Amino acid sequence: MESADVIARELQRRFGASSAAFLIADFSGKSLVRMGAASQDDSLSPKSERIALFGSVYGEAIRSQQCRIIPGEEGGAPRIIAPVTNRGDAIGLLELTLAEEPGEEALQEMCADLGVMAHVLAYVVIANERFTDLYHWGRRTRPLSLAAEIQHQLLPRSLACEAAQFAVAGAFEPAESIGGDTFDYVLDRHHLHLSVTDAMGHHVDAALIASLLVGALRGARRADVSLTEQARQADLALAAHGRGAFSTGQLLRVDLRDGQAHIINAGHPLPLRVRGSVVEQILLEVDLPFGMPFPHTYTAQSLELLPGDRLVMFTDGMLEHAAHDLDLTTLLEGTRGDHPREAAFTLTRAVLDANGGSLEDDATLMVLDWYGPHLTQRDAVGGADTSHASPPAR
Repeated sequence: MESADVIARELQRRFGASSAAFLIADFSGKSLVRMGAASQDDSLSPKSERIALFGSVYGEAIRSQQCRIIPGEEGGAPRIIAPVTNRGDAIGLLELTLAEEPGEEALQEMCADLGVMAHVLAYVVIANERFTDLYHWGRRTRPLSLAAEIQHQLLPRSLACEAAQFAVAGAFEPAESIGGDTFDYVLDRHHLHLSVTDAMGHHVDAALIASLLVGALRGARRADVSLTEQARQADLALAAHGRGAFSTGQLLRVDLRDGQAHIINAGHPLPLRVRGSVVEQILLEVDLPFGMPFPHTYTAQSLELLPGDRLVMFTDGMLEHAAHDLDLTTLLEGTRGDHPREAAFTLTRAVLDANGGSLEDDATLMVLDWYGPHLTQRDAVGGADTSHASPPAR
């Protein structure tokens, strides 16, 4: 935390703040954890205070990716918060406690400077989390089982990513018994790769199958083989493991130069596409799941993506629980204007709520917004705002 401590003290010096704190978003996307506060007589240290996101000014700051000011109550000190975000990954917030509420012009300047420092902090967290468990501690609302620990390590380092051509985000809501779900993405020079998989079984057995599958897919992808060869190698890995191990899944590859997309559907629920105000199921040929013990092949099918489209890939845990209380199409319509990271959390949270807060199977999905292969004016460095001049909100 020493590097975050340095940033906190610099913020105090620059703005005359009485304290500075870093609030990290937890894995669930439902709350922030106040990692500590640097004040004039207190060093930055981890603390366990949690702040709910939904319905709060903190949640609005993350959702809007804009600076917010929180007026002091009953003469108390005002606070100013700014999003700590890198390429669409909402890591958390920077919070300053001020000596007095600034005027409008001073607030504008303060938000601009604080935004730069928050972006620097995002890089600090990304660089330092390789060497410490402190940030992992902050992101956990509850202890993880061994199976859950394995599956969390299979997820991409960042749950969201921005580029000029797209925005993508995933969400994973684990079942009590862990059901083997994973999602993954990677961006290379010319392609975006996405995958969603659902391994058979529960507990550690499912997590180990998922680990084998993700390892095979990543190894094949990094060897720069075709999409069908990636599927074949994943299939062979599970078949060689034996013991009836299999997994459904979808593999997607999008060419960033021309927008051409291809998808393989290995026994998985069909994806949904939102185009304008219309939500439609994408009809695909369904190949066999990975690991089936008899000869079969995989077909990479063309998938049309037009600028403005939203694609949603998900596991069956999004469908089979309390389905009579959950209308996925209506939810997609209602979240159409949200960033993919917000839409993903809203959708998985709806499934969890529909099941009384406890799932029998993992609920996992990925949300991809496609903007087109052409160069755009989108700022994909921080929160992907289209303008740098958004005014701070009070």
